Amino acid sequence: MVPFALAGIVAWAVAGVVLLLFRDRLAASGNEDWLWICLAGFLWGFPGLAVMMRHDAHRRRRRAAN
Repeated sequence: MVPFALAGIVAWAVAGVVLLLFRDRLAASGNEDWLWICLAGFLWGFPGLAVMMRHDAHRRRRRAAN
């Protein structure tokens, strides 16, 4: 599950960087808050990553116990 969380974090970061290149167009069209959405997605990815790391650790322990 960790690779999925990492992929999501990377995807939000890439989307944010791409949108930064078009910041003037976003501001002109009133969609500058898309940058904040990318930032929020990127930052929310870290708690998701922590949850997925715990999930994988629990799964490994359950499999080792069987």
